[in-house]
Amino acid sequence: MTVQLTQKEQSLLQDQKSHEEICVQKYNSYADQASDPQLKELFRNYAQQEQQHLDTVNQMLQGQVPDMNQQQGGQQQQGQQQMKPAKDQSGKQQDAVLCNDMLMTEKYVSDSYNTAIFEFQDTNMRQALNHIQKEEQQHGEGIFNYMKSNDMYNPQ
Repeated sequence: MTVQLTQKEQSLLQDQKSHEEICVQKYNSYADQASDPQLKELFRNYAQQEQQHLDTVNQMLQGQVPDMNQQQGGQQQQGQQQMKPAKDQSGKQQDAVLCNDMLMTEKYVSDSYNTAIFEFQDTNMRQALNHIQKEEQQHGEGIFNYMKSNDMYNPQ
């Protein structure tokens, strides 16, 4: 199924494309920089999911409605798993900086998807954007849980 996108929809998707490209770059870079192996793995997993988001956005930019049923392979579990505290304290401060930056990034990206969802005419396109937004929120939850379990974040 092909959809004719409005100028506004195209513009919003271009914004999301650039956001996803930055997320892929950041997660890959931060996976290399992180000292905790668990955090490295978390960032690598999220980089792969962000690449899927980027692929979906590119598909949408071509007017194609993505089939979200093919892209849901076990991604919901990531944000809900219990994080084990990191044993090695060296590099923990740097890991906290990386986590803080990615948490802020996820908040921003999720919010921008929220705006885009309300601007799309096609229900299936809205659902695809909503699916991506939920995964962005799960990434934020996973980072939050990691930070909380490693005494990097203290919600009060």
